[in-house]
Amino acid sequence: MYYTRRCLIMANVSLRLSEEEKNLIEAYAKIQGISVSEVFKKTVLEKIEDEYDIAVGEKAYSDYLENGKQSRPFRDFISELEND
Repeated sequence: MYYTRRCLIMANVSLRLSEEEKNLIEAYAKIQGISVSEVFKKTVLEKIEDEYDIAVGEKAYSDYLENGKQSRPFRDFISELEND
């Protein structure tokens, strides 16, 4: 999805599903009270967010190990955010 001057442009994506997969997804969408499109969008975006969080956590842990298992005070972190 992206915006032009005054219009919202939405992209369409198609994928192939077995009849069983389609039925399962439609049933899930119905139970949740959302559209099939929303099921896919929500699921994919949550997966991306989860993997991003894992990558950030792994990097932070790696930095922690490289710094001799030394952590920084939380107030230093807040100060760094306020200065950005």
